[in-house]
Amino acid sequence: MMLQQKGSQTSDAGMATVFTALAIGVLILVAGIGLRIGGAVLARQQAETAADLGALAGAAHVLAGQAVACARAGRVVAANHGSMTSCSTAGLNLSVQVTVPVPGWGDAAARARAGPVTAP
Repeated sequence: MMLQQKGSQTSDAGMATVFTALAIGVLILVAGIGLRIGGAVLARQQAETAADLGALAGAAHVLAGQAVACARAGRVVAANHGSMTSCSTAGLNLSVQVTVPVPGWGDAAARARAGPVTAP
């Protein structure tokens, strides 16, 4: 049996509610940060996919000239929800740079190069 002296009463009533509210707030904050980072990672992967597919599609038409190859690459990049920022050829290789918007953060960028396989 615990004896309490008059005038020195301590009460913990309601402290669990305060700690629970703080824990829920922290969990919501962590979840929000996780969703933002996940969105950025997803946009980066989308930019890489658009760049890879655009470079492959354009490289198939590089013999027709840079304008034709880059136009084809641009169509494929746009179909993958990206924006082609640059396109160039060097011999039979085609290089493209792509951006995809990340809501609230700016743009995710990627680049890719495609061309014939050369023997080592």
